[in-house]
Amino acid sequence: MAYQFAETRGAPGAPLILTFHGTGGDETQFHGLARQILPDAHVISPCGDVSEMGMNRYFRRTGEGVYDMDDLVRRTEAMAAFISGAKARVGATRAIGFGYSNGANILASVAFQRPGLFAGIALLHPLIPWTPDPEPRLGGTNVLITAGWRDPICPAPLTEALADWFAAQGATPRMLWHPGGHELIQDEVQGLADFLRQAESAAPV
Repeated sequence: MAYQFAETRGAPGAPLILTFHGTGGDETQFHGLARQILPDAHVISPCGDVSEMGMNRYFRRTGEGVYDMDDLVRRTEAMAAFISGAKARVGATRAIGFGYSNGANILASVAFQRPGLFAGIALLHPLIPWTPDPEPRLGGTNVLITAGWRDPICPAPLTEALADWFAAQGATPRMLWHPGGHELIQDEVQGLADFLRQAESAAPV
């Protein structure tokens, strides 16, 4: 699969930041934010290649919170190949990903299947309505999960279960909650900025 994407080259030796938009977004949704937070980083932002009533997504679903799992598997493999190629092309030894909603879900799915691709991932309002298989290779991976306690799309118990799953794999998850719903708030953006800066300064993996 060939993705439309935005790309900004960074400084030599800088990490690669990959951003993933929410349903209805595009490659511009978070590209500028990543550049604002880490001006020296390489930034690549792929656009989802699935259209749901004209809205961009990264994989198909049959209803709210009901995923086409066969399609998710195929598109996870395609995205993992895209990310691997992007790392090689820019010469980055570290990749850090963040995504919102549908973008968080494809990012999480890639991390489940190809844990070595990322030094850290930030999942903003993810919805993973299944229990992934154990993946001990995620040990040591830094994970930020943000969520709203009253999010009607991503129920809090599923979000907490996801954080617990990452912890059980030896990853280092951190939760950031707000009292609202599915919307992003400024505290989350600040938490994301802190996470990315810490990941940028971490030792290469």
